[in-house]
Amino acid sequence: MASLNVGNLGEYLREQRRNAQLSLRQLSEAAGVSNPYLSQIERGLRKPSADILQQLAKALRISAETLYVQAGMLDEREREELETRAVVLADPSINERQKQVLLQIYESFRKENGLGTESTEATATAGPAGKGAGTGIGDADGDTPGTAGGGAATPPSH
Repeated sequence: MASLNVGNLGEYLREQRRNAQLSLRQLSEAAGVSNPYLSQIERGLRKPSADILQQLAKALRISAETLYVQAGMLDEREREELETRAVVLADPSINERQKQVLLQIYESFRKENGLGTESTEATATAGPAGKGAGTGIGDADGDTPGTAGGGAATPPSH
């Protein structure tokens, strides 16, 4: 985990607060954080917890993961992965089995590209695989659909 760079976090929070056209007091009330504490965070004097960052993110209507990255608590790549997973899991147009299969395929591509992590591996394998979990992956490598077993197939050795 990277070390906390509170100065950059404070500057980023101040910028987000100003973009949202909120005063320090308005944001502190909306987030449930004391006005002096929020001021100290913005000035880089305090190191907020993940819970405080989550409250601030909610009040600012921004991603908590973005604040975690700014605070050095989360790697940018991890944030992107978490957001991708959240989007898949929140999609109402696909059922739970399809969501788990899609996440497994996503994780297999990440592993193939050398980006898989232990925490995501556990998440990817937690759900049911379902029938056809690997469907479509074989076709992505250039095989023409519908020609399995035909053409230049190697004869079985006996």
